[in-house]
Amino acid sequence: MSILRTIKIFLFSIMMIPFAYADGIPKDWQMWYQEAASPVMERVNEMHIMLMWIITPILIFVTVMLAITLFRFREKKNPTPSTRTHNVPLEILWTLVPVVIVASIAFPSVKLIYFMDKAEKADMTLKVIGHQWYWEYEYPDHNISFDSFMLNKDQLKEGQIRNLDVDKQVVLPVDTNVRILGTSVDVLHSWAVPSFGIKQDTIPGRLRETWVRITKPGIYYGQCSELCGKDHGYMSIAVRAVPKEEFEAWVKGEGGSLPGSETAVEPAGVVTPALVAPIEAKKSVGKADKEPAMTSTL
Repeated sequence: MSILRTIKIFLFSIMMIPFAYADGIPKDWQMWYQEAASPVMERVNEMHIMLMWIITPILIFVTVMLAITLFRFREKKNPTPSTRTHNVPLEILWTLVPVVIVASIAFPSVKLIYFMDKAEKADMTLKVIGHQWYWEYEYPDHNISFDSFMLNKDQLKEGQIRNLDVDKQVVLPVDTNVRILGTSVDVLHSWAVPSFGIKQDTIPGRLRETWVRITKPGIYYGQCSELCGKDHGYMSIAVRAVPKEEFEAWVKGEGGSLPGSETAVEPAGVVTPALVAPIEAKKSVGKADKEPAMTSTL
């Protein structure tokens, strides 16, 4: 690619920044974040834009001051440098201004962290269990559980996305506060869906909580974001957000139950390797043919 073409593509990308959002999936030449599909991600976007307005003037100011210093006070033009060592007003100024800047970033950041922490009033629960190298999902309120594997290249159908689509999607209703509980049975994993603003580590022996309220129907993709072994790059996540009526129909189709129709099951406790070993041994017998050969995607 020629230098001129590279410059043209770069300038075009800069011009397209306001239009470069994607809907649940990364796009070629995409800049900024994927389009927000949850209140958390909307606030993350707002925080990001606020930071850009703060750091861009700082970058310009520091660059200009550095250029002036290098040009104006170079040895040839300024052979006798100043011996001044103190300027009290200036020292007070360059101490207070950074304090104000840091405070203006810290307060909204802490507020966002607390907002992201957990759902105060959850309507349902999704439990995410990380395995090497696939995801297991449980719906404690609906008595549903299943495993989700990434599709091999030769398993993809038209319209499906390589290294992102899975054989069994997570289905969640829109406009519903969903508590997400994460754990792992072997090593650290991380359940990350950019459009939701979620990146939650799943830790063996611990149960971690986050939440999501999906604002519009669609399919949203993510991947494991914690190095977890040789097939770390093939732990894909696909979440299909549907209207509540369609979600209820899906639950019935999966043989589950709706809250109120019978006693709901409480979320399972922390999964430890010792407890899960016998279960994993049984699963491995029936899944040998089902688990995709990850190396075929390379």
